[in-house]
Amino acid sequence: MRIAVIGCGGIGGTIAACLTRAGLDVTPVTGSAAVVTALARHGLRVRELDGATWTVQPANPPRVSAADADAGAPFDVLVMATQNPALEGALRSAVPRLAEGGVVVCCENGLPEERAAAIVGARRVVGCVVGWGATAVEPGFYQRTSRGTLQLGRLSPEAPDPAAGDRISIGSLAVLMGAASESRVVDDLPAVRWSKLAINCATSTIGACGGDALGTLLRHRFVRRLALEVFAEVADVAGAESVRVAPVAGTFAIEKIAISRAERLQRLGSPSLAYKHSLLLAVGMKYRRQRSSMLYALERGRPPEIDFLNGEVVRRGERLGVPTPVNAALVRAVRAIAAGRARSSLATLRAIHTAAVGGQPGELAAVG
Repeated sequence: MRIAVIGCGGIGGTIAACLTRAGLDVTPVTGSAAVVTALARHGLRVRELDGATWTVQPANPPRVSAADADAGAPFDVLVMATQNPALEGALRSAVPRLAEGGVVVCCENGLPEERAAAIVGARRVVGCVVGWGATAVEPGFYQRTSRGTLQLGRLSPEAPDPAAGDRISIGSLAVLMGAASESRVVDDLPAVRWSKLAINCATSTIGACGGDALGTLLRHRFVRRLALEVFAEVADVAGAESVRVAPVAGTFAIEKIAISRAERLQRLGSPSLAYKHSLLLAVGMKYRRQRSSMLYALERGRPPEIDFLNGEVVRRGERLGVPTPVNAALVRAVRAIAAGRARSSLATLRAIHTAAVGGQPGELAAVG
């Protein structure tokens, strides 16, 4: 089985390294000439959570494009781990090298499967929700930042196995991806996708606007309120899409932690709202040093993924008639930061809160 891992940032680079170390025929593909040079010179380098570092030489020379790969057998699997804005272009470039019966595995955040299906067809698309974190310390050198699993599933619960009748099934893909971390097949991919989307819309985007570590930002009540409002809007749009959002890690139910209409009307707060704030405080403590990947992108002058996270929620909300004022305010703020009209800071988050939430009831109770 020939595999191309397209996109060698933190997630893609770590996956490429792990699959290569497992003895699979992997070709790393990256649009960065610096990464191509680093992989050719030093190999794929990974630092695990315990600090242990290992290196593996690529099975095949790294390429700037899948279309540049040496002539020969086409790829059976395209593992897409690009930044969201690059997904369509990278996939279209790689499709001519995809074998008949080959599959595309989407590892991007947001809801990338529909976009990939528009290019290769829904039957050939497998979603892969990445539940662990990794970052590129430097070109070709990857650091795992958190534990988690890979969850693979079909584009929709009703869709046939994307490889039914072919030699590549979702089960075999889960075994293959298990070289990178624990992997399992899920029956309802949209439920898991929307769960991860809700977390990204809150933590990544709020971190990008606030310019600080998640734990530091979540110490502030108004920041936690923004997160609760984001969860509520995502849950409302998902419900309008007939998606039942899966609990995060099997326990953290987005629909239950989202602020309710009743809680917005309670001027002195409530025990239920205090409990939700306490949960976010606990999350902040657990991930107190975590910095937003979107913030890193902004700091490095790269296009942020905002249009594929909160922007996706806003677009779908507009189509379905579901209001999403907090997500819309966050989208505007990130775009302003990217354009140099604003900066990532606590003051920016406070301005978003004032504009989108304001002095709504439920703001007077102090928690934490």
